[in-house]
Amino acid sequence: MNLFLLQIADTAQQIANAAQAATNENKDLSMINLLFQGGPLMIPLFLLLVVAVYFFFERYLAINKASKIDENFMSIIKDHILSGNVAAARSLAKNTNNPVARIIDKGIQRIGKPIDAIEKSMENVGRLEMYKLEKNLSVLSLVSGIAPMFGFLGTIVGMVQLFYGISSTGEYTLSTIASGIYVKMITSATGLIIGLLAYVGHSFLNAQVDKTVNRMEVASSDFIDTLQEPTR
Repeated sequence: MNLFLLQIADTAQQIANAAQAATNENKDLSMINLLFQGGPLMIPLFLLLVVAVYFFFERYLAINKASKIDENFMSIIKDHILSGNVAAARSLAKNTNNPVARIIDKGIQRIGKPIDAIEKSMENVGRLEMYKLEKNLSVLSLVSGIAPMFGFLGTIVGMVQLFYGISSTGEYTLSTIASGIYVKMITSATGLIIGLLAYVGHSFLNAQVDKTVNRMEVASSDFIDTLQEPTR
């Protein structure tokens, strides 16, 4: 009985020592040093983070620029068309640099043809503009899926190395195992964080694209309605 109690006390002491060692190490361990201890797979994870940040801001700026349009743009186009001044409408649309203006410009070029033909031409331009807006968004989706996998792979590789070292040396103190495990878990945490950030960024940009596409559809509908109104 006494031997059993001594074993329990010894185990508890080892756990306390391991916890104290981990606490002392955490005091001296900065976030940068902690990340560096994640191993070689932290390099591709860092590259994935750089790629995700770059393409997020590149797409954000492009989508934000495409969504900006003068609130009076369609009113001016409508006034020109109803007054028969098609040349002025075409000039305004051609000199305005955004997806809505390019769609309207294509519609103006087709004035005189059947409505179905005009709508078809505008839809083709709309699809092309939508493709431009969604360009490179797939990169963020790819990063959101790959980054956690790299993180788990780093943890698995680290655990294999840890237990191989234990089997080779025969040293398996709780302190060694605990410190080895939390260091190897760094890659998993980093991969999950990068994947989450990429997923949120992808969802946010998709929402912005949807808003811009909605403006394009509303402008196209207004333009078709204007063509069916009698001229002044």
